[in-house]
Amino acid sequence: MWDYTEKVKDHFLHPRNVGVIENYDGIGEVGSLACGDALKLTFKLDETGKISDARFQTFGCASAIASSSALTEMIKGLSLEEASRITNEDIAKYLGGLPREKMHCSVMGKDALHKAISNYRGEPEKHAEGQIVCECFGVTDLEIKQAVIENHLTTVEEVTNYTKAGGGCGNCHEKIQEIIDGVSRTPTLTPIKPVRMTNLQKIRLIEETLEREIKPALKKDGGDIELVDIAADTVFVKLKGTCASCSASQVTLKHYVESKLREFVKSDLVVEEVKS
Repeated sequence: MWDYTEKVKDHFLHPRNVGVIENYDGIGEVGSLACGDALKLTFKLDETGKISDARFQTFGCASAIASSSALTEMIKGLSLEEASRITNEDIAKYLGGLPREKMHCSVMGKDALHKAISNYRGEPEKHAEGQIVCECFGVTDLEIKQAVIENHLTTVEEVTNYTKAGGGCGNCHEKIQEIIDGVSRTPTLTPIKPVRMTNLQKIRLIEETLEREIKPALKKDGGDIELVDIAADTVFVKLKGTCASCSASQVTLKHYVESKLREFVKSDLVVEEVKS
């Protein structure tokens, strides 16, 4: 029996936004009935380019339904740029966590969202790329590699939890391990963080990360961010422009600004908003 959080149970028993939007602006379909999970996501934009409505149809388990329901709630009020930054980990966190064996359900939601955004933008489908590694569930080498990189996976079991690859006959386990090993041997450009930072080093690194990683993305949507103060590991910021009045400002702060600062500066930083 899976250990589900109360929020997962709530979104499973009382799913939000079920259905398909007529005259949708974007649609994304992932999975297949043959593989046991399938999701169709549609969204509608308002006159400002924000997502005003999002609905889903899911064939799958409790985690698949809950993840899809949560995703539709998360993206309402966001611009497409903001929505595109939502990760499968964000979906799982929104639900208070998912059993590790069910993380592929949050991945399915993220993939459907990205496909729906690509559909709206008229970008070509990418499903034909890559070579099938897992015949049982139709998972390609590129999909496995992406999951390994994005979620820092190190074992075949973790890959199965996130992609379902290897969850059938098991004949692809050796190939999956080769992909994992290949990723681990590939040099990556990771932020260089001092093991022990002085306050001055930390402040400079936070300022650099805001300027290089965060501000450009916010400015694309007419927003901005200002560093107000730093107290220990708490970073106080002020949102400006469209970000200041956006209903999803807390999503931007926690799922983007805070995650970026933790990635490039210090893993336990907390971001708090200063209101005018």
